[in-house]
Amino acid sequence: MWPASLLLLLLLLRRGTQGKPSPDAGPHGQGRVHQAAPLSEATHDDAHGNFQYDHEAFLGREVAKEFDQLSPEESQARLGRIVDRMDRAGDGDGWVSLAELRAWIAHTQQRHIQDSVSAAWDTYDTDHDGRVGWEELRNATYGHYAPGQEFHDVEDAETYKKMLARDERRFRVADQDGDSMATREELTAFLHPEEFPHMRDIVVAETMEDLDKNKDGYVQVEEYIADLYSEEAGEEEPAWVETERQQFRDFRDLNKDGRLDGSEVGHWVLPPSQDQPLVEANHLLHESDTDKDGRLSKAEILGNWNMFVGSQATNYGEDLTRHHDEL
Repeated sequence: MWPASLLLLLLLLRRGTQGKPSPDAGPHGQGRVHQAAPLSEATHDDAHGNFQYDHEAFLGREVAKEFDQLSPEESQARLGRIVDRMDRAGDGDGWVSLAELRAWIAHTQQRHIQDSVSAAWDTYDTDHDGRVGWEELRNATYGHYAPGQEFHDVEDAETYKKMLARDERRFRVADQDGDSMATREELTAFLHPEEFPHMRDIVVAETMEDLDKNKDGYVQVEEYIADLYSEEAGEEEPAWVETERQQFRDFRDLNKDGRLDGSEVGHWVLPPSQDQPLVEANHLLHESDTDKDGRLSKAEILGNWNMFVGSQATNYGEDLTRHHDEL
């Protein structure tokens, strides 16, 4: 079993912390909202020969930096190997389809998630059988307890019991085949439920439980505000709090009944978003599909290689373009 202080530290490290925003900070209340990150912070400026956005979208930001240090020859060789991987991951027919290109871009954009799961895997897979059982995850997170003795040595044991029950419920939803053993994909769904459509209901349920203090099945406006701001005695309420009340009325409360139901909470914390990998895949295919057959050959991709990946030469050229524009 873990000492109480160590147990809390482990839980916070896994979950992350969500402190109250300071009155001067902004925007407020964004910790619960899961917005899709942009594929790149660079400007999408192909017209001026600046393909940095495409490079970061196709490779991911860190790998794009690595390619910028390669010679053009090595950059093209590595791109060729990526093309082979994209096709093998799909139907292996020797062509890169729109779906295969989209899947690759989505994969690269989730690399940070994959890295976090890999970092946690050895902690949870204690018997090293390539799967994580619920008991392994429970014991690694909360410590070993005999049945009926859970958290007997921890202050506020009831809180930890609720956290344990909540984690088990989430695990059961992530465990799609119901064998109580999580594959890497299922553990990813457990740790990052906002990334998986089948986990949407559990994200909404957990948010409702956190905010719905009076347990009436709805989030009232003051419950919403209480999640963002803790009033201090004698402290004047910051102006942004009233702005958030107005946001609640104007944009959160879709049916204008003065409260949020589960559907409205889902629309708030998991808002609909554009399929960015698909948009970029369509763009790359359109710009590279020289015979207009709706798919890409390896030759077509390598013929437009500097749109997909960078190198020392293209990086230098983009620097010159930016410098020229500034002048």
